[in-house]
Amino acid sequence: MTVNDLAKIDGFNTIILSDGSLEVSSAYTGDLLSDVIANVGDDSVLITVQAHKNTIAVCSLSSMPAIVICNGRSCPDDMIKAAKENDISIFETDDTQFLASVKIAKALNL
Repeated sequence: MTVNDLAKIDGFNTIILSDGSLEVSSAYTGDLLSDVIANVGDDSVLITVQAHKNTIAVCSLSSMPAIVICNGRSCPDDMIKAAKENDISIFETDDTQFLASVKIAKALNL
């Protein structure tokens, strides 16, 4: 699946769509960013409620092309700016992390 496919998931609102052709092969759900760094695989989408600039740094460090911010939280301007600078796509949703994870798992045919 690609980042463009994430943009088509029902209930996901695109905040930034960087390179939509980038592959997404997995997903990781977590809010403890040190845990994300230690356990996430390349080409994963991060599903989290952590809507701040440091989340972009974690995604960049871990080669993640996209983030889904859950529970209706919105991204601050400095996070959006950092995402643009690092070519990371951001999606927001009112879904819980569980529901967003299920939707992405289905899209990945897991």
